[in-house]
Amino acid sequence: MTRISVVDDVSLSNPTLVEGFPGVGLVGKISTDHLIDAHEMTHYANVHCDGLPPVAVYRESETAATTPVRLYADPENDLVALRSDVPVKPGAATEVATCLGSWFDEVDLFPVFLSGLGREKDDSPPDLYGIATGDGDEALARAEVEDPPEAGLVSGPTGAMLAAALEDDRDAVGLVVESDPQFPDPEAARVLIRDGIDPIAGAETPTDGLVDQATEIRSAKRQLAERMRQATEESSQAEPLKMFQ
Repeated sequence: MTRISVVDDVSLSNPTLVEGFPGVGLVGKISTDHLIDAHEMTHYANVHCDGLPPVAVYRESETAATTPVRLYADPENDLVALRSDVPVKPGAATEVATCLGSWFDEVDLFPVFLSGLGREKDDSPPDLYGIATGDGDEALARAEVEDPPEAGLVSGPTGAMLAAALEDDRDAVGLVVESDPQFPDPEAARVLIRDGIDPIAGAETPTDGLVDQATEIRSAKRQLAERMRQATEESSQAEPLKMFQ
């Protein structure tokens, strides 16, 4: 079964989509969750793709069950966020990427994919790099996102979607941020939003709360982070390629 089931038909015009599958530092998950809350985004659609875990999820103080992967929309900013409450298994990444890619073309949106690059934390702010497919490098230039300083690869569902965009010559951007390899990293998520997502999407997202509530966020995301560490091959992540050079 492959379909995107719209639950609230909001009006969008060439929107920017921000993808938030769980990965290293949970930077994509934290970023998209924050975007959804900060912009009070509407639950736009449920994602039904072969390869996604056949589970139902529910939220605190709500009786309605939903799919584990959902889309939220902010028509004012022409912004769509993909929220995922589950990791995607390695063997299913291509199926999920194909499912979502066909919908990307149908809606005519510009996808921004998010990955964490595991780096031990120090006092310096995490660096942010950008890669692109199609004419996506124009968006990176507008946002003044730096080029990668070393060769690398992006794996997991995010890597599969970037690979599909490359194969189909689809305009897309991949943002790679240095992040804590073991724990949820709200600081890296703030850098993603402030220096990458907002300039590309033309949005303004308050991010002070991400750092002010870092302890609370880490606690809330710790269980998912532990699941990701136990199955690292399911993570969306960037990693250096120096060992191959």
